[in-house]
Amino acid sequence: MLQRPRGRDEQPVEEELPFEGLVRYERHVPIHQVSYYLCGELQDPQYYTELFYTLRTAAETDLIYIHINSPGGDFNTGLQIINNMLASEAHVITVLEARAYSMAAFIFLSGDELIVHDNCQLMFHTYSSSFAGKGSEQMAEVHALGSWFEKVTTRICTPFLSLSDIAHILQGSDLWMDSDEIRRRLGRIKPAGRTPRKAAAKATTPRKKTTPPKAGAD
Repeated sequence: MLQRPRGRDEQPVEEELPFEGLVRYERHVPIHQVSYYLCGELQDPQYYTELFYTLRTAAETDLIYIHINSPGGDFNTGLQIINNMLASEAHVITVLEARAYSMAAFIFLSGDELIVHDNCQLMFHTYSSSFAGKGSEQMAEVHALGSWFEKVTTRICTPFLSLSDIAHILQGSDLWMDSDEIRRRLGRIKPAGRTPRKAAAKATTPRKKTTPPKAGAD
């Protein structure tokens, strides 16, 4: 406040300063941008430990791009990549640059943000594996693996794939789609920041450790 000059017997008169607008305060936060390229067949998990570590230790302000051109591969490796993507604090962006078949298609759908280039393809199909042991053991393993694969497919691919699509895949049909169809399906899904799968993964804590059934490539 300003005070107007006054005489000996006058009381001070306060005057308001004119409002000169808001003052901006800035805080600069470091942003790290990292890119990985999943090219070729998915190999054993030990070859991807650097990717796992980067995803697990990233900050909320970090951007991690995963560029995909892969025919798929080891199912367990793909699941570990996806679980680390969902647990990551970073904003994970998957980029389809040519093809993403089988497990690579699952990885593509697990990003917080999905980018599709022209002339690309996705392909979904059921798992393939080999079994050994007594007949009863093989039947138990087939049942366990089939149930597991159905749950994984439903959790990762819904709502991009309809329940009818998933049913056909589980029955042995291959589902192919090009860039135009991929974009059409993605357009039906409203963007909401982090994917519901990521939010659910952060909110859910496993009660106990489990050992998944062994699966082969694709």
